[in-house]
Amino acid sequence: MRLKRSMRWEARTLAPIISLFLLIVGTALVVPGFLKLSIVDGHIYGSLIDILHRSTPTALIALGMAVVIGTKGIDLSVGAIIAICGAVTAVLTASTELHPLIVLGCALLAGMVCGLWNGTLVAVFGIQPIVATLILMVAGRGIAQMITGGQIVTFHSDFINGIGNGFFLGLPARVVLAAVIIAITVLVLRKTALGMFLEAVGGNSEASRLVGIDSKLLILMVYVFSGFCAALAGVIIAADIRGADANNAGLWLELDAILAVVIAGASLSGGRIYLGLTIVGALIIQTLTTAILTSGLPAQYNLIVKASIILVVLLLQSRVTQSFIKTRVQAFRRSSDAQ
Repeated sequence: MRLKRSMRWEARTLAPIISLFLLIVGTALVVPGFLKLSIVDGHIYGSLIDILHRSTPTALIALGMAVVIGTKGIDLSVGAIIAICGAVTAVLTASTELHPLIVLGCALLAGMVCGLWNGTLVAVFGIQPIVATLILMVAGRGIAQMITGGQIVTFHSDFINGIGNGFFLGLPARVVLAAVIIAITVLVLRKTALGMFLEAVGGNSEASRLVGIDSKLLILMVYVFSGFCAALAGVIIAADIRGADANNAGLWLELDAILAVVIAGASLSGGRIYLGLTIVGALIIQTLTTAILTSGLPAQYNLIVKASIILVVLLLQSRVTQSFIKTRVQAFRRSSDAQ
């Protein structure tokens, strides 16, 4: 029994990784030079580096989303939080003489306050997560527009711009920053009891409460963490374009984040947190986007092809599909042995 469970776990783990590998190889066969890397002025360039660069915001919000979904929650407001925090970054940088670190701190604090609002509605008032976060999803862009005065605010700051477009040790600074956040999250959730507590809350919140786990506090924490991740993504996006667009910043990224978590094999019913595979899911989404754009496919077909390929990936990960394939393989082996 344990061997069967281990084999199922390995299959679920390998499926996203194999999908990413096949997607990269397939794109390399279609797009010449896709795997080529070059070093210019000590900085590494290439399509693979661009995938890492462009997937950073999605990977960050997917990281927070994975933890929230692990507690049987959902956060639909991360796109709006990106817009709010991008607006805070742009307005404070453009209209004040605050130190860039203070501006960064204010933006991150704004995201965490948004997360605290969501967590309070869910944990304290018992509102269902999809409804609680939908409130801020709807109102958040209005708040961002109020901050920017309904205008696209541009700014210039060497420090902030460096977060979005700078390099560190030859790699994009935003990639290094995201890697640090991801590594810290993995260490905290896998090397302490916190990860087990969060998964216990997602598996059975009432049972967790009865054994002494403060489920309300943990739920508050995960939504604050999700807000922090979305805020950092908002700063990166604002730094990338050197401005704040309240209408379009982070638009629909919440769906990509949820999709990345689902590709990782997580269930929306909670109970499990897949951090590394969630990042793989984010890379699959960005690799697919890059492959479509570089293949020369007409823009009007991009979303259709993207949705179709992702559907295939999810179907291959489905237990029903895997059971069907397993049954067919066994039947083929039996027929071969009989002959």
